[in-house]
Order: sequence, then structure tokens, then C-alpha cells
Amino acid sequence: MIGEFKSILDLVKAFPTEQDCISHLEKLRWNGNVVSPFDETSKVYFCANNRYKCKNTGKYFNVKVGTIFEDTKVPLIKWFMALYIFSSHKKGISSHQLARDIDVTQKTAWFLLHRLRYAFDHPDFKKALANTVEIDETYIGGDEKNKHKSKKTKGTQGRSTKTKKPVLGMLERGEYVIANVVPNTKMATLQPVIKANVKCNTKVMTDEWKAYNSLHKTYEHKRVNHGAKQFVNGMAHTNGVENFWSHLKRGIDGIYHWVSVGHLQSYVDEFSYRYNTRNYTTSQRFNVVLENMTGRLTYKELIS
Repeated sequence: MIGEFKSILDLVKAFPTEQDCISHLEKLRWNGNVVSPFDETSKVYFCANNRYKCKNTGKYFNVKVGTIFEDTKVPLIKWFMALYIFSSHKKGISSHQLARDIDVTQKTAWFLLHRLRYAFDHPDFKKALANTVEIDETYIGGDEKNKHKSKKTKGTQGRSTKTKKPVLGMLERGEYVIANVVPNTKMATLQPVIKANVKCNTKVMTDEWKAYNSLHKTYEHKRVNHGAKQFVNGMAHTNGVENFWSHLKRGIDGIYHWVSVGHLQSYVDEFSYRYNTRNYTTSQRFNVVLENMTGRLTYKELIS
């Protein structure tokens, strides 16, 4: 296993060749016990050039098969550099900048970043929340103030979803956040998501939005009234989840400038991962993503 690295120079020293990258992936994925991606019960034969053969299916494979790296033409050292840059930058990096940094086309960099976001959706940060949980919703998009009057969309104030998309955030204090893009902020929409992600009898903190009205039936529910300029009520506040919203919006506005509705959840997952690994070292964060590399995202699926 690699040691700690704090710079891209340390990364290059840790993985100077393609074989070093392959060996690291094999260590993380199989830890000396190679498993066929075609039949987990099959015996596996070792072949040349980092290839293996599944006895039951007769198919050949390598460590990239069945992962975000499958069929990639980009060398793994560039993938590793991209992952380091992408995960260590607090606000992300644009595909144009990454393309220049690792010498690939912008289209390749864009696809590469989305594959990494796919791995950012880590199961360790999907466990049910407990103890004290802050819940809040925000809206992404729909900035009308700088548009010409003739270009502005009418009726977009407040909670309108004509040009904005709502995101529900649930943050366990001192732990991690779960954020989901939702179609609207009605009670019938939000409460099933909350109940699926927050354990019963948890202390839940929200603002005064009416969609949270019946949470007291399942949780120990406390509120603050933002409309009346009340931001703290004893232990009740949503400052933690609002801090996450500020990171998310600064990243989208400052780095990406605009994201499509179809890909919004991927960007939310990206910033959730950064928040959830805020106390990790660089190499820990790097390996957590690589440990979650199983699963393939094709370009056709991405643009469909």
C-alpha cells in the first residue's frame, strides 16, 4: 500500500509507471485473491500482461474490467493525476482546465470527470443518519437578475421550479451529509426521502417550511423560524447543512458556471463526497474513490 502523499510530485513518485498503477488497483480490488467479474465462483488462471482467464466462462479480463476504467484509452497515471487534482481541489475543476493539466481533449476530460463522480457516490456515505440531523432544501439554477428583461422567465420567485431544481440535504452533525435532487419541495415528496435516510426517533432540526409539519410523529423535531429572522433556537439550527449549500453553490457558480438538470445529482454527489471526506488525508480520499471503482458508466449512458 502506498504511503501518504501531499502533492502531485509525491503522486508521481508513488506511481511512476503504468504497472505501479495496475498493481495498486489489483491490491485495492482483490488483495491477492483475484475474482472473475464474469463468474465470482470460477477458478482464475494467471496470464501474461496483467491478464487473467475465467475458467467457467473462458473469458479474459484484467483489473479494469467491470470498473470505471474499463475500455479506457487514457493511461492510468493520467487517471490517477485527474483523481488527485479533482478530489483535492475544494471547489472541483473544469473539464477545460483538466484537459490542459493532463494533456487530453476537453471531451475526454469531461467524460473522465463524470466517471470519477460515478465513483464518488460511495456506499459508506449512504448509511442511515442518526443522533442529531439537520434538514434543509435549496434551489440550484434560475439566476434571473442579470438577464435582459425580454429574456427573463416570469413567475420564478420563491420556490418556483420553472428554472430551478430543488435539492434536499440531510446532515448528521459531526458526521456526513446525504443530498438528493428532488422534483419539488412538497410534503409528499420530501418526507419519504427523509424517512428512507434518517433513523426513527432521531433529533431532527429544520426551518419552518410546511413540508416538515408532521415530522414530530417519527422524530424528535425542533425548528427555527428563518422568516422571523430566528436562526438559532437552543440546539435547533440548520447552520451545518447551510454551510454545505454554500460550498456546493460556490463550486457550481465559480468553477462549472452551469450544470444541466440531467447531471445535477452527479455534481451534488461530488460535493457531498468532498464534504464527507473533509477530515481524510489526501491519500485516504484518493483510495476511497478507487475502492469504489466497480461499476461501469459508458459515454452513451452518460449523454442519453
